Amino acid sequence: MLFAMDVGNTNITIGIFDGDDLLGTFRMTTKIPRTSDEYGIFLVDLLHKRDIKVSRIEAVIISSVVPNVMHSLTSGIIKYLKQTPVIVGPGIKTGIKIMTDNPRELGADRIVDAVAAYEIYGGPVLVIDYGTATTHDLVMEDGSLVAGVTSPGIRTAANALWNNAAKLPEIEIQKPPSILAKNTITSMQAGLFYAAIGQTEYIVDKMREAAGLDKMQVVATGGLGNIIARETAAIDVYDPDLTLRGLKLVYEKQGR
Repeated sequence: MLFAMDVGNTNITIGIFDGDDLLGTFRMTTKIPRTSDEYGIFLVDLLHKRDIKVSRIEAVIISSVVPNVMHSLTSGIIKYLKQTPVIVGPGIKTGIKIMTDNPRELGADRIVDAVAAYEIYGGPVLVIDYGTATTHDLVMEDGSLVAGVTSPGIRTAANALWNNAAKLPEIEIQKPPSILAKNTITSMQAGLFYAAIGQTEYIVDKMREAAGLDKMQVVATGGLGNIIARETAAIDVYDPDLTLRGLKLVYEKQGR
Protein backbone atom coordinates (compact mmCIF):
# COMPACT_ATOMS: atom_id res chain seq x y z
CA MET A 1 0.00 0.00 0.00
CA LEU A 2 1.08 3.58 -0.72
CA PHE A 3 0.52 6.37 1.80
CA ALA A 4 0.29 9.72 -0.06
CA MET A 5 0.34 13.06 1.76
CA ASP A 6 -0.12 16.59 0.46
CA VAL A 7 0.94 19.19 3.05
CA GLY A 8 -0.86 22.43 2.20
CA ASN A 9 -0.95 25.76 3.98
CA THR A 10 -4.34 24.99 5.52
CA ASN A 11 -4.71 21.20 5.59
CA ILE A 12 -2.69 18.01 5.24
CA THR A 13 -4.58 15.74 2.84
CA ILE A 14 -3.88 12.03 3.09
CA GLY A 15 -4.73 9.22 0.69
CA ILE A 16 -4.18 5.48 1.02
CA PHE A 17 -3.73 3.53 -2.23
CA ASP A 18 -4.05 -0.21 -2.60
CA GLY A 19 -2.74 -0.68 -6.12
CA ASP A 20 -4.73 1.75 -8.26
CA ASP A 21 -7.59 1.96 -5.76
CA LEU A 22 -7.82 5.01 -3.50
CA LEU A 23 -9.23 3.46 -0.32
CA GLY A 24 -9.96 6.73 1.43
CA THR A 25 -8.94 10.33 1.96
CA PHE A 26 -8.43 12.19 5.21
CA ARG A 27 -7.58 15.71 6.33
CA MET A 28 -5.81 17.18 9.33
CA THR A 29 -5.08 20.83 10.11
CA THR A 30 -1.60 21.99 9.12
CA LYS A 31 -1.24 25.00 11.41
CA ILE A 32 -1.50 23.16 14.75
CA PRO A 33 2.07 22.50 16.01
CA ARG A 34 2.65 18.77 16.50
CA THR A 35 5.51 16.60 17.66
CA SER A 36 6.73 13.58 15.72
CA ASP A 37 4.92 11.34 18.21
CA GLU A 38 1.65 13.22 17.72
CA TYR A 39 1.92 12.84 13.94
CA GLY A 40 2.86 9.19 14.21
CA ILE A 41 0.09 8.28 16.66
CA PHE A 42 -2.49 10.09 14.51
CA LEU A 43 -1.43 8.20 11.39
CA VAL A 44 -1.36 4.82 13.12
CA ASP A 45 -4.82 5.51 14.60
CA LEU A 46 -6.07 6.51 11.15
CA LEU A 47 -4.90 3.17 9.74
CA HIS A 48 -6.39 1.28 12.67
CA LYS A 49 -9.81 2.84 12.07
CA ARG A 50 -9.59 1.55 8.48
CA ASP A 51 -8.56 -1.92 9.68
CA ILE A 52 -5.21 -1.53 7.92
CA LYS A 53 -2.11 -2.90 9.62
CA VAL A 54 0.93 -0.62 9.65
CA SER A 55 2.95 -3.47 8.13
CA ARG A 56 0.87 -3.19 4.94
CA ILE A 57 2.21 0.32 4.23
CA GLU A 58 5.02 -0.26 1.75
CA ALA A 59 5.87 3.34 0.90
CA VAL A 60 5.09 6.98 1.72
CA ILE A 61 5.30 9.99 -0.61
CA ILE A 62 4.86 13.62 0.44
CA SER A 63 4.42 16.93 -1.37
CA SER A 64 4.70 19.95 0.89
CA VAL A 65 4.60 23.73 0.71
CA VAL A 66 5.08 24.09 4.49
CA PRO A 67 8.76 23.40 5.31
CA ASN A 68 8.49 23.99 9.07
CA VAL A 69 6.28 20.90 9.67
CA MET A 70 8.44 18.51 7.69
CA HIS A 71 10.98 17.52 10.35
CA SER A 72 8.34 16.40 12.86
CA LEU A 73 6.15 14.83 10.17
CA THR A 74 8.88 12.80 8.50
CA SER A 75 10.28 11.76 11.89
CA GLY A 76 6.84 10.53 12.94
CA ILE A 77 6.46 8.56 9.71
CA ILE A 78 9.87 6.91 10.08
CA LYS A 79 9.23 6.08 13.75
CA TYR A 80 5.65 4.81 13.50
CA LEU A 81 5.11 3.70 9.89
CA LYS A 82 8.67 2.33 9.52
CA GLN A 83 9.08 4.03 6.12
CA THR A 84 11.41 6.78 4.91
CA PRO A 85 9.14 9.02 2.80
CA VAL A 86 9.86 10.11 -0.74
CA ILE A 87 9.70 13.92 -0.80
CA VAL A 88 8.62 15.69 -4.00
CA GLY A 89 11.27 18.29 -4.74
CA PRO A 90 14.14 19.27 -7.04
CA GLY A 91 15.67 16.30 -8.83
CA ILE A 92 12.70 13.96 -8.49
CA LYS A 93 11.42 12.32 -11.68
CA THR A 94 8.02 13.66 -12.75
CA GLY A 95 7.76 13.35 -16.52
CA ILE A 96 6.91 17.06 -16.64
CA LYS A 97 9.35 19.61 -18.09
CA ILE A 98 9.10 22.80 -16.05
CA MET A 99 9.82 25.69 -18.39
CA THR A 100 9.31 28.60 -16.00
CA ASP A 101 12.12 31.07 -15.15
CA ASN A 102 12.95 29.34 -11.86
CA PRO A 103 11.63 25.77 -11.73
CA ARG A 104 12.80 25.31 -8.13
CA GLU A 105 10.31 27.90 -6.85
CA LEU A 106 7.27 26.01 -8.15
CA GLY A 107 5.32 24.41 -5.31
CA ALA A 108 5.39 20.62 -5.04
CA ASP A 109 1.58 20.50 -5.03
CA ARG A 110 1.47 22.30 -8.37
CA ILE A 111 3.95 19.85 -9.84
CA VAL A 112 1.98 16.76 -8.80
CA ASP A 113 -1.26 18.39 -9.98
CA ALA A 114 0.35 18.98 -13.37
CA VAL A 115 1.61 15.39 -13.54
CA ALA A 116 -1.84 13.98 -12.78
CA ALA A 117 -3.71 16.29 -15.14
CA TYR A 118 -1.33 15.60 -18.02
CA GLU A 119 -1.16 11.82 -17.50
CA ILE A 120 -4.89 11.34 -16.89
CA TYR A 121 -6.47 13.96 -19.17
CA GLY A 122 -3.74 14.69 -21.73
CA GLY A 123 -2.35 17.97 -22.95
CA PRO A 124 -2.62 20.80 -23.46
CA VAL A 125 -4.27 21.09 -20.07
CA LEU A 126 -4.81 23.95 -17.64
CA VAL A 127 -4.89 22.87 -13.99
CA ILE A 128 -6.77 25.09 -11.53
CA ASP A 129 -6.31 24.34 -7.83
CA TYR A 130 -8.71 26.17 -5.52
CA GLY A 131 -6.76 26.13 -2.28
CA THR A 132 -5.30 28.73 0.07
CA ALA A 133 -4.15 30.28 -3.20
CA THR A 134 -5.94 29.71 -6.49
CA THR A 135 -3.34 28.54 -8.99
CA HIS A 136 -3.56 28.07 -12.75
CA ASP A 137 -0.81 26.00 -14.40
CA LEU A 138 -0.60 25.37 -18.14
CA VAL A 139 0.90 22.10 -19.43
CA MET A 140 1.37 21.85 -23.19
CA GLU A 141 0.88 18.81 -25.41
CA ASP A 142 4.53 17.76 -25.04
CA GLY A 143 4.34 17.77 -21.22
CA SER A 144 5.99 21.16 -20.71
CA LEU A 145 4.65 23.28 -17.85
CA VAL A 146 5.10 26.69 -19.43
CA ALA A 147 3.25 29.19 -17.25
CA GLY A 148 1.32 29.73 -14.06
CA VAL A 149 -0.99 32.33 -12.54
CA THR A 150 -1.45 32.72 -8.77
CA SER A 151 -4.22 34.63 -7.00
CA PRO A 152 -5.70 34.69 -3.48
CA GLY A 153 -7.85 31.65 -2.75
CA ILE A 154 -11.58 32.07 -2.20
CA ARG A 155 -11.34 31.41 1.54
CA THR A 156 -8.27 33.64 1.78
CA ALA A 157 -10.25 36.48 0.21
CA ALA A 158 -13.13 35.79 2.59
CA ASN A 159 -10.80 35.88 5.59
CA ALA A 160 -9.48 39.24 4.44
CA LEU A 161 -13.04 40.59 4.39
CA TRP A 162 -14.12 39.58 7.86
CA ASN A 163 -10.73 40.12 9.49
CA ASN A 164 -10.27 43.63 8.13
CA ALA A 165 -13.80 44.99 8.10
CA ALA A 166 -15.20 45.20 11.63
CA LYS A 167 -18.86 44.95 10.64
CA LEU A 168 -18.53 42.04 8.22
CA PRO A 169 -19.28 38.63 9.77
CA GLU A 170 -17.64 35.27 9.12
CA ILE A 171 -19.87 33.46 6.62
CA GLU A 172 -20.27 30.14 4.85
CA ILE A 173 -18.88 30.30 1.34
CA GLN A 174 -21.60 29.17 -1.04
CA LYS A 175 -23.72 30.27 -3.98
CA PRO A 176 -26.31 32.79 -2.76
CA PRO A 177 -29.97 32.62 -3.83
CA SER A 178 -29.39 35.51 -6.23
CA ILE A 179 -26.64 37.89 -7.28
CA LEU A 180 -29.14 40.63 -6.41
CA ALA A 181 -28.23 40.33 -2.74
CA LYS A 182 -30.42 41.99 -0.12
CA ASN A 183 -28.41 41.52 3.10
CA THR A 184 -24.82 41.53 4.30
CA ILE A 185 -24.32 37.74 4.27
CA THR A 186 -25.71 37.09 0.79
CA SER A 187 -23.92 40.23 -0.44
CA MET A 188 -20.59 38.78 0.70
CA GLN A 189 -21.46 35.35 -0.70
CA ALA A 190 -22.35 36.88 -4.06
CA GLY A 191 -19.13 38.86 -4.18
CA LEU A 192 -16.92 35.91 -3.34
CA PHE A 193 -18.76 33.33 -5.46
CA TYR A 194 -19.30 35.34 -8.64
CA ALA A 195 -15.89 37.01 -8.43
CA ALA A 196 -14.31 33.54 -8.39
CA ILE A 197 -16.32 32.48 -11.44
CA GLY A 198 -15.49 35.68 -13.32
CA GLN A 199 -11.82 35.34 -12.45
CA THR A 200 -11.79 31.72 -13.61
CA GLU A 201 -13.43 32.44 -16.95
CA TYR A 202 -11.24 35.47 -17.68
CA ILE A 203 -7.95 33.82 -16.77
CA VAL A 204 -8.80 30.65 -18.71
CA ASP A 205 -9.67 32.71 -21.81
CA LYS A 206 -6.56 34.92 -21.55
CA MET A 207 -4.18 31.99 -20.99
CA ARG A 208 -5.69 30.07 -23.91
CA GLU A 209 -5.39 33.16 -26.12
CA ALA A 210 -1.82 34.01 -25.04
CA ALA A 211 -0.68 30.42 -25.59
CA GLY A 212 -2.30 30.32 -29.04
CA LEU A 213 -4.39 27.25 -28.24
CA ASP A 214 -7.61 26.38 -30.05
CA LYS A 215 -8.36 23.53 -27.66
CA MET A 216 -7.31 23.09 -24.06
CA GLN A 217 -8.67 20.85 -21.31
CA VAL A 218 -9.38 22.66 -18.04
CA VAL A 219 -9.19 20.49 -14.92
CA ALA A 220 -10.06 21.85 -11.48
CA THR A 221 -9.30 20.52 -8.03
CA GLY A 222 -9.19 21.81 -4.45
CA GLY A 223 -11.75 22.09 -1.69
CA LEU A 224 -13.89 24.89 -3.12
CA GLY A 225 -13.33 23.98 -6.76
CA ASN A 226 -16.52 21.95 -6.95
CA ILE A 227 -18.90 24.86 -6.34
CA ILE A 228 -17.14 26.85 -9.07
CA ALA A 229 -16.90 23.97 -11.55
CA ARG A 230 -20.67 23.40 -11.33
CA GLU A 231 -21.39 26.96 -12.43
CA THR A 232 -19.08 27.60 -15.38
CA ALA A 233 -18.49 25.97 -18.74
CA ALA A 234 -14.86 27.15 -18.55
CA ILE A 235 -14.03 24.06 -16.44
CA ASP A 236 -14.25 20.67 -18.15
CA VAL A 237 -13.51 18.36 -15.21
CA TYR A 238 -13.52 18.63 -11.43
CA ASP A 239 -11.24 16.02 -9.85
CA PRO A 240 -11.10 16.23 -6.04
CA ASP A 241 -8.35 13.60 -5.81
CA LEU A 242 -6.07 15.02 -8.50
CA THR A 243 -3.18 15.86 -6.15
CA LEU A 244 -3.20 12.46 -4.45
CA ARG A 245 -3.31 10.68 -7.81
CA GLY A 246 -0.42 12.86 -8.94
CA LEU A 247 1.57 11.77 -5.91
CA LYS A 248 0.96 8.12 -6.81
CA LEU A 249 2.07 8.72 -10.39
CA VAL A 250 5.22 10.53 -9.25
CA TYR A 251 6.05 7.70 -6.86
CA GLU A 252 5.71 5.14 -9.67
CA LYS A 253 8.12 7.16 -11.83
CA GLN A 254 10.88 6.68 -9.26
CA GLY A 255 11.11 3.00 -10.26
CA ARG A 256 10.59 1.69 -6.74
